Amino acid sequence: MPNANRGAVGFDSSEFQEKYERPSKTEMKRQADALQALGQELIDQPRDRVKRVPMPEDVRDAILECQNIKNHEGRRRQLQFVGKKMRTLSEEEVTIIQRTIEGWKGASKADTAALHALERRRDKLLADDQALTVLLAEHQELDGQHLRTLIRNARKEQAESKPPKAYREIFQILKDLDAKARAAAKASTDADAEEGDDDDEDRDE
Repeated sequence: MPNANRGAVGFDSSEFQEKYERPSKTEMKRQADALQALGQELIDQPRDRVKRVPMPEDVRDAILECQNIKNHEGRRRQLQFVGKKMRTLSEEEVTIIQRTIEGWKGASKADTAALHALERRRDKLLADDQALTVLLAEHQELDGQHLRTLIRNARKEQAESKPPKAYREIFQILKDLDAKARAAAKASTDADAEEGDDDDEDRDE
């Protein structure tokens, strides 16, 4: 038997469900704040980086414009506008931006770790003569005499609290070696990938 009281409270079940499923004001505020913060992260990045991020052109233009504004009040208003534009993005677009930023952070951590490794190797060169022998064995193209002179000068700089000119030059030499090694490794990886593609094409034929 039908329930005579159903719907008597002033709304039907579909209206109640729609209202219940709608995000609360607190949740909407949290989402808006998160998007505003994401926009701020983009504003803080170099312009050439921002230009490479996949996003709608109007959102990118708002971010780049905000980077140009130096006036405090004008920048504050533009930042709010950026937040408004960020709220027009789809979930997929937001996810892509988040992953891009996470990739930057991961690359930055890797770069920092690599620099620290170079600093440790430089310090070892100054502390242990055997470290230079190992380095020259690994990189026979290096000028051993020049490096020995730099190491002596760097030790003298530290002992006499002089500007670290030789100390910095040693680091630059190590950094250049690391950059060449990375480039060679990348070239080798690219060559292997290209060879693999050629093998796949041969099999397809």
